[in-house]
Amino acid sequence: MKHFTSVHDVDDPQALMERALALKKLPPEALLEIGRHKTLVLLFLNPSLRTRLSTQKAGFSLGMQVMVHNAGQGWQLEFEEGNIMNGDKAEHVKEAAAVISQYADIIGVRTFPGLKDRAADYQDAILKQFMRYATVPVVSLESAIRHPLQSLADWLTITEHRPAHRPKVVLSWAPHPRPLPQAVANSFIEWMKVADVDLTVAHPEGYELAPEFHEGTAVEHDQRKALDGADFVYVKNWSSYHDYGQVKINSPEWMITPEKMSLTREGRFMHCLPVRRNVVIADAVIDHPRSLHLQQSHNRTWAAAAAIEALLQPQNH
Repeated sequence: MKHFTSVHDVDDPQALMERALALKKLPPEALLEIGRHKTLVLLFLNPSLRTRLSTQKAGFSLGMQVMVHNAGQGWQLEFEEGNIMNGDKAEHVKEAAAVISQYADIIGVRTFPGLKDRAADYQDAILKQFMRYATVPVVSLESAIRHPLQSLADWLTITEHRPAHRPKVVLSWAPHPRPLPQAVANSFIEWMKVADVDLTVAHPEGYELAPEFHEGTAVEHDQRKALDGADFVYVKNWSSYHDYGQVKINSPEWMITPEKMSLTREGRFMHCLPVRRNVVIADAVIDHPRSLHLQQSHNRTWAAAAAIEALLQPQNH
């Protein structure tokens, strides 16, 4: 694996997920040898809580030195080719990525979409420019269109709580007061397509995702119908793809409630966090023992550890 930016970078996603499970069970002293004398540099162009702390902990758990840089603060990087840099951009990604590669064995990059220009966001230019000019592997800590570490952790969580039968997994849109990226939803669908699950995506009309993610997936505009018999209910807001970045409706009717969870097959609730209580999800659902949101956040460490270990393999250098 040269980089970790999507499920498509992984030769055997099932094996990577199983490796994350195995790492979680190893004693701490065994983990420390995996990344000893290696350095992980994490660049955050946007704020982060779980991704920052879980990836940092993963690096420490593997015996790595970890350096974290808030790249969104201070001077701005230039990502366009051939621009005359006589504005507010002080350094080009060509130099920045090359320099950081001298200090790091792996570079993690976190960036968000602008939600103004769909074509620009879906080029995923910031992440791709780092991949182009870095001389070491790059791991996505969330990009404009994907969040693979979250999705790997989600798959790990589903596996740990998987029923005996092939589970029905529902990804349900929910209301939110602000326009949010499509990255978590896009990525979750990609990873669930290679998992042994029955996936349904529920959302109001007008909230279809990009065709490259949505196609081939069962879609339901009736949330209650989608939830019928579900084993896992993954709840996430995303803004419109076609009317890009817009909040077309914000109906509280799509909030997940105990009554809706009663339609499931004793379903487990999932959310990547942060979550707006009593907007996205009712307190009684997220505080229920069948909620897995905290297990998901815990598994972020082991998803990151598995991805980092794979990138440290000798064939990558």
